[in-house]
Amino acid sequence: MNENVKRQIFDEIKNAETVIISRHKRPDGDAVGSTMGLKKIISLTYPEKRVFLDNEDYSEYVSFLGDEGEHPTDEDYKNAAVIIIDTGNTDRISNARFANGKTLIKIDHHIDDKPYGDISWVEDERSSACEMIVDFYMTFANELKIDKSAAECLYTGMVTDSGRFKYRGTSAETLRCAAVLLEQDIDTETIFAHLYMDEMEILKFHAYLTRKIKLTPNGVAWLYVNRAMRKKFKLSQEEASNVVSVMDSIKGSLIWLAFIDNDDGTIRVRLRSRFVEVQPLATRYHGGGHACASGATVYSKKEKAALLCDADEILKKFKAENTGWI
Repeated sequence: MNENVKRQIFDEIKNAETVIISRHKRPDGDAVGSTMGLKKIISLTYPEKRVFLDNEDYSEYVSFLGDEGEHPTDEDYKNAAVIIIDTGNTDRISNARFANGKTLIKIDHHIDDKPYGDISWVEDERSSACEMIVDFYMTFANELKIDKSAAECLYTGMVTDSGRFKYRGTSAETLRCAAVLLEQDIDTETIFAHLYMDEMEILKFHAYLTRKIKLTPNGVAWLYVNRAMRKKFKLSQEEASNVVSVMDSIKGSLIWLAFIDNDDGTIRVRLRSRFVEVQPLATRYHGGGHACASGATVYSKKEKAALLCDADEILKKFKAENTGWI
């Protein structure tokens, strides 16, 4: 089935004069890497085509991959193939014009709870959208071209979304796709330096946070980064959001949550877990994602408390039904 869908997508790209690629709001490494990687592959293969990235925000976290280039005009959309990558539902698309093209294509690795698109290729068992783009390249390797720059974008997304290849979604196929990218002689040392080296102020912030971690009665670890904390440590939205990783090694805590004040008054929630699925919980709170790595949004302190209560109940039930879990 997926081979047929991939062929449909390939044919749409091949026949389109203009291709416009978008991703989700508040992008992570996978969203940026997959869109930039596909754009580079298409541009290398078909230099005569007009290929754009069209998004309303960007990510400082992976800015080392380069900027997204010029945006398309309304005229460019008229006969364009529009490809949305790494975005589970239309509410999260970082492009208000996404539906203005001739054909809408969805490529995603999240649970497909809100389908959209004229053509939809979804594989929720994949570690990343970047892995899917590499698979797409491998499927049509006799026709598509790739270079070091495209490979570095895709490898960056694979590394970040798979937790450096340690998360549950990492498979033998994931590593085969990574090997294809490594064959392009990519600079992995520089990629990892950009991704995982921190300024001293960030390290001090993480040290400060360890004293702020709280636990629910059944062991859900959580942190709340309010505006005052962001201001004190001069944190970007992304730097504040990354605090969820501070809690990932607490023994007995199988769910950990980070709440981060957004500039618009809402509260961003990052949900992570080991063994326990948190995606259904995220979906109940205006979000979604993967089984053990999801995002959500709450609109009040009361809703924040309700989410914490629900997470605690989920963990309580899981621990009652399972023994011997770390």
